[in-house]
Amino acid sequence: MNHFLFFSRLFSLFVSLNIFCVSYASIAKEFKPNIWADVPDMSIIRVGKTYYMSSTTMHLNPGVPIMKSDDLLHWKVINYAHQALDANSDALNLVGKNAYSKGTWASSIRHKNGVFYVTSFSYTTNKTYIWVTTDIENGPWQQITLDTLYHDASLFFDDDGRSYLVYGHDDIKIIELNPDLFGTKSGGLSQTIIEDAATVAGDDFILKAEGTQIQKINGWYYISNICWPRGKPRTQIIHRSRSIAGPYEGKVVFQNQGIAQGEYISSPDGDWYLYAFKDSGAVGRIPYLVPVDWRDGWPEVSNRSKTLSLPYKKANVRGLIRDDSFNKPELDIVWQWNHNPIDSGWSLQKRSGYLRLTTQKVVNNIFEAPNTLTQRMFGPQSSAIIKLEFNEMKNGDYAGLAALQDDYGMVGITKENGQFSVLMINNQNGDHQVIERATLNQTNVWLRVDADFKKQLDLAQFYYSLDGEHWQKIGNKLQMKYKLTHFMGYRFALFNYATQDKNGYVDIDFFELKDSAEFKTGGNNEK
Repeated sequence: MNHFLFFSRLFSLFVSLNIFCVSYASIAKEFKPNIWADVPDMSIIRVGKTYYMSSTTMHLNPGVPIMKSDDLLHWKVINYAHQALDANSDALNLVGKNAYSKGTWASSIRHKNGVFYVTSFSYTTNKTYIWVTTDIENGPWQQITLDTLYHDASLFFDDDGRSYLVYGHDDIKIIELNPDLFGTKSGGLSQTIIEDAATVAGDDFILKAEGTQIQKINGWYYISNICWPRGKPRTQIIHRSRSIAGPYEGKVVFQNQGIAQGEYISSPDGDWYLYAFKDSGAVGRIPYLVPVDWRDGWPEVSNRSKTLSLPYKKANVRGLIRDDSFNKPELDIVWQWNHNPIDSGWSLQKRSGYLRLTTQKVVNNIFEAPNTLTQRMFGPQSSAIIKLEFNEMKNGDYAGLAALQDDYGMVGITKENGQFSVLMINNQNGDHQVIERATLNQTNVWLRVDADFKKQLDLAQFYYSLDGEHWQKIGNKLQMKYKLTHFMGYRFALFNYATQDKNGYVDIDFFELKDSAEFKTGGNNEK
């Protein structure tokens, strides 16, 4: 395994297992999440009064979501940098392989002279990508492919017109690109610019410096990284120089609650913030907005009193996560497929007002199934409900609603020997175990998943209803775990897969979300 990949996964493993858990609220101000959902590895810019952000969604497609905000609080997905990273990849197409935990990793987003640029890299293809557009909301995007993998690369355009990628793990390197960005520049700058970058934070580490972002502010070149000193929280460090080639001097700038790996952004009024994320259990890696001031050319945490978070309600995340009645001609932009979809296996036109999922191949379980459609779960509590019509399923088919990560849980319908059943599967032990099954004598059902992420409780409960009003618990509670085998927060997932014969289909009438205030959707009718 590539050592960058190894250390990144090792670092997240410590978080997911809660090996290190220290509260620094008594040392520094305790910050609240900006978005209580999985939006990791953010890169952010401001163009005029509008902010744009890119993020990581690994093996999901379309990938590298582009988000927009007018206030740094309310965000909405407006586009994706790619629709299919590699349409011919067996791993991305789930053909005998998979891209779980790989796909596209940390990105950077930049703007220059009316053109937007987004870069990312992939441990599936072992390449680095730059996507270019003049219309960030509508595209089209031009894809530039570099045949070398530059880990956690940050794209940078200098004032003299030269272009660079800054990247690496602990030893931070720079490579100069050709003016058209197609390939590296012969004889251009190519060197290590910071050796042992993490040493500004100590000499014993769980994770050394990575997550590189480079910015130029007030004549200084700043390179931001995350590291994790043993016995301390994840830490934001920064190095600066008057020359892009160095030498650089560095320091620790933020060491609180494990919030780190981000970059700095200014408001039109001149206020500055560090936008970074925190590993937060099963819900994923969630963004925080930290006010900073610049003193002697270094960023320091500010005492400015401003509203940096919102009440955690569905209304405040609806730009990223939302209901769907499937009555539009195109799929809502907030949905992402697990791996590349097979276009012939889904439709919004074959039955108006419904999402139809048709099995395209025979598989063993949900991990191998194409056309599983996902949205982020969100905190502190969230619930999803679907109505499913399944008269055209075939024997051996499974369809329904899942809480998707490696340790997944699902509530769904299966058909065996012509008989329909509702069932709950719990994969905590990796065995796709059927916990409970009940015979059904109708061909429509309502399914529901409740998720509780308060204080990293990370529990999911599963339900079904025969009339949409009276709810019946089924199976047991799923102890959700953030695992490196998927490397992302849990997702609500709509699925239909075949284990015997393909071409069976189901119709989904709607997908409805509820938040903490609405969490007990069943009321007195819940059993």
